[in-house]
Amino acid sequence: AFSSSTSLLFPPPISNLSSGSFSLSVRDFDQNQGEVVKHYKIRNLDNGGFYISPRITFPGLHDLVRHYTNASDGLCTKLSRPCQTQKPQKPWWEDEWEVPRETLKLVERLGAGQFGEVWMGYYNGHTKVAVKSLKQGSMSPDAFLAEANLMKQLQHPRLVRLYAVVTQEPIYIITEYMENGSLVDFLKTPSGIKLNVNKLLDMAAQIAEGMAFIEEQNYIHRDLRAANILVSDTLSCKIADFGLARLIEDNEYTAREGAKFPIKWTAPEAINYGTFTIKSDVWSFGILLTEIVTHGRIPYPGMTNPEVIQNLERGYRMVRPDNCPEELYHLMMLCWKERPEDRPTFDYLRSVLDDFFTATEGQYQPQP
Repeated sequence: AFSSSTSLLFPPPISNLSSGSFSLSVRDFDQNQGEVVKHYKIRNLDNGGFYISPRITFPGLHDLVRHYTNASDGLCTKLSRPCQTQKPQKPWWEDEWEVPRETLKLVERLGAGQFGEVWMGYYNGHTKVAVKSLKQGSMSPDAFLAEANLMKQLQHPRLVRLYAVVTQEPIYIITEYMENGSLVDFLKTPSGIKLNVNKLLDMAAQIAEGMAFIEEQNYIHRDLRAANILVSDTLSCKIADFGLARLIEDNEYTAREGAKFPIKWTAPEAINYGTFTIKSDVWSFGILLTEIVTHGRIPYPGMTNPEVIQNLERGYRMVRPDNCPEELYHLMMLCWKERPEDRPTFDYLRSVLDDFFTATEGQYQPQP
């Protein structure tokens, strides 16, 4: 059995129970599914007490939790520790937008991308941040600052928060630090490989929620893929690098023949005519879903970029990956409709993925 179970007492969805009711959610390990969360309905007694099983009742919720901490007594496992609550983010200082380079100390290089390096560092000696250092000449400082002023207005729990910038070359972009790095890398780690379909669907729903906000703000990402999604220590997903692709002054990236152009994630109309819209982001999201469900596999395995372009022009679409539920593959195929206007909105994708997640999470456990 999974020894370090985590319990959480919380009011369940209104649709499941009347108001004023509670359920106990327990993290457990299942041989077939991996880590799962099991829910036990807590029932009320007429005299104000509580019970999960009618065999034993408690005057208060604390007594109930104390009892199941000492013995499982019919639950899947005994309780060990409460679910961690997320610490609220410290607010960034409003007037500290363009900051001097000297205020940043770069401590650990986290990775190098096509346009520069990403570091974990500290701002003013104490605030932990991520710093993206852009290669000189990769974009115009003036164009970057104009776009960054737009990007900082886009604030949402599912978007990586842009804190500040250093606008002289090399340009620095200072953002919130995400402990688990990029989604594409995290999915390949031992912790990522253990994630079951239920948790993967939850991550997909989180990304769709962030993209629905970008859609609502009439903004475009232009480079949506698992490499540009970051994962927190609590496995919360946030979208990074929105809008940056438009600013890149590198033919290797901007021309479809360029080695850095992300062909396999890009919608046909964006490859052929350079037409980027929120609907080309929807296409990319369909590809991102394949990355999630395959734990970070490169799309169209075994195909070169020119082969992908030729096959797409003939109407080919990626086959359903192993372990991908039929309903999820149907959603991918909607994202890959030939005509951009036939593709769904991110708001629709979010609602469908939320429903998938709720359905796969399972209902309440029977009374012990």
